Amino acid sequence: MATLTEMIKELREATGAGVLDCKKALEAADGDLQKATEALRKKGLSKAAKKASRTTADGRVETYVHPGDKLGVMIEVDCETDFVARTDDFKSLCHELAMQVAASSPQWVSREDVPADVVAKESEVYMAQVPAGKPEHIVERIIEGKMGKFYGENCLMEQAYIRDDEKTISQLVTETIAKLGENIVIKRFARFQIG
Repeated sequence: MATLTEMIKELREATGAGVLDCKKALEAADGDLQKATEALRKKGLSKAAKKASRTTADGRVETYVHPGDKLGVMIEVDCETDFVARTDDFKSLCHELAMQVAASSPQWVSREDVPADVVAKESEVYMAQVPAGKPEHIVERIIEGKMGKFYGENCLMEQAYIRDDEKTISQLVTETIAKLGENIVIKRFARFQIG
């Protein structure tokens, strides 16, 4: 059986949490590594939510050019300090986000960025597709589901991550916020394609 020190090391590598947090999580979970990992993830995600209102005054502009030079992306990802902006984890996140934009071609960063007229038009189209005679609460659910799918395809934060379709880009960013301890915001992106 692994010693407490080995378990703390393993938990740290898996979660990016501090030594003391790992020790406390393992003690609370009676040495169960999986329960401790879940507890730290939940704690990290709640910490990330608290950081969401903090100002992001630094960051980086990441570029990605797909092999063949016919597709390129430029994305601005902001964080709180230049220290975090220079870390490998932040640079890696920016690179992954640029590749996501190249692969999935989103139109907007988040659903809040979708213009009201586009939302109204999509809702109208989906409403016309619903068979007549359905109860209103069912119609609302159908429209809600179809709009959710629309956002999932067209909004970067709601897209499935290209390397792990069990995770959204929002979850990827939140995990990085929890790991780095600073708020991270995707400000804007541009996707260029020849042809």
